[in-house]
Amino acid sequence: MTRDGRLARLSSVLGVTLLLGLAMGWALAAQRDPFAAEGGAAGTSAGAGEKASLPVSSASWMTSAAARGGAEGRWAIVEQSVGDTASGRDRVTPTVLAVRQVLPSVVSVSVFRRERMRARSFLELFGPSRDRLVSGLGSGFAIDDQGTILTNDHVVQGADSVIVVDGMGRTYDASVVGRDELTDLAVLRIPPGRVPAAPLGRSSDLMVGEPAIAIGNPYGSFLANSEATVTRGVISGVDRDIRATGQRDVLYADMVQTDASINPGNSGGPLVNIQGDVVGVNSSIFSSSGGSQGVGFAIPIDRALRVAGELRDFGRIRRPWVGADVATVPSDSFVSVATVRRIAPASPASSAGLAEGDVILTLDGKPVRGALDWEIGLLDAGVNGRVAVELQRGRERLALSMEIEELPSESAERVDALRGLRLVSVTPGIAVERDLTVEAGAMIVEVDGPLARRTGMRENDVIVAINRREVRTAEEARDRLLAAAASGWVELFISRQGATLVTSFPIRR
Repeated sequence: MTRDGRLARLSSVLGVTLLLGLAMGWALAAQRDPFAAEGGAAGTSAGAGEKASLPVSSASWMTSAAARGGAEGRWAIVEQSVGDTASGRDRVTPTVLAVRQVLPSVVSVSVFRRERMRARSFLELFGPSRDRLVSGLGSGFAIDDQGTILTNDHVVQGADSVIVVDGMGRTYDASVVGRDELTDLAVLRIPPGRVPAAPLGRSSDLMVGEPAIAIGNPYGSFLANSEATVTRGVISGVDRDIRATGQRDVLYADMVQTDASINPGNSGGPLVNIQGDVVGVNSSIFSSSGGSQGVGFAIPIDRALRVAGELRDFGRIRRPWVGADVATVPSDSFVSVATVRRIAPASPASSAGLAEGDVILTLDGKPVRGALDWEIGLLDAGVNGRVAVELQRGRERLALSMEIEELPSESAERVDALRGLRLVSVTPGIAVERDLTVEAGAMIVEVDGPLARRTGMRENDVIVAINRREVRTAEEARDRLLAAAASGWVELFISRQGATLVTSFPIRR
């Protein structure tokens, strides 16, 4: 064989060997990733009836074409390629599955407020006022498919405008349907069918030690990726009562404690169990630095949904009342108890047989250790509900049942007496509710700042006389004030915390 023939034969053998090697490599690759062999290389679009492999950096959920145009606007969750491979399936934990169920429902809440800038020099005191636009961030989640978003009250408090951003980066102008400072909850509204409802669970049967997942958007639109983020921990405690700090009057009672990090900006996001159900609304942290230190708290979802329903239906929270003034009193065993101090006549508590001096043991089966437990039990039961009460009267244990009404001062008719002054008539029920020392008069429920500074009047003050003539109702107070305007001067006698005060000021029609 010539030299040229031997070279040709060697080239032919090497070519066949190379082709066999490439074929074996392709077969092994197809076994490791069966979708890579369909429709070409991994990451390319699949043909009809074939499943496309998404790159790991792709969004884990997106809107389907049908959902974009459909009335419901539900979002379809599609799996990443990592979940389709043999090794990926090993990494799809219950936490991953739970997050996939809730993540499409979580939004970022951006808030903008106008604040008056303080004068920096003497000359600026006489110049035009200057405002600055201040932004704030929080989180929220959809509780239905009609555009209802649940978040914290402190996220939207004082907002001039609210923008909601979903996980796809789409923005919506949001309106505040209602907000309640006491429970730290607020309801927003965006166009329906844009964000799907989160799966909602129960908080009444939470177990200490079970897994917990906190979802939120701690930095909102400051990050290029608008998807919410996830932290994981356990339920550290239930029925936790917290003392609120600062100027806000907030009822942090029966809270869910977790060590899942609730970072700044996560407020209003969902706390989720391992089944992918929302069990709380992330609300607050205990921290000396402002960041998470493993002690976070969430509002139980059972209470949050009841409050959200009230805000949606009435635009406010109807405060519960049974006509019993309950106080926290230390006992001989160094344990505080809830003792009835006062009963309003013709109230639900009076009709049920509750008496002064009774010690409340349980409310709807839950232990009552003080006035806070009593208040939160009534709040959770809600107006028009009914509660079972177990109490100690001397050596006797009794069981009672009573209906819950709305606070008398909330349901009472408002009377506008002056510009910036609103009154209600004092009744026996209102006297017990507000712990007043008078049984009649006109109680101040609203007084604007300028009038309060000029006259010294405050909310909860009771006007008992005008120009030395007794006042027993709000209507009488209005008529006497209008009559006093003819002389241009008025003198008010006010009952405040058991003391009688006198204030006088000029008045015009």
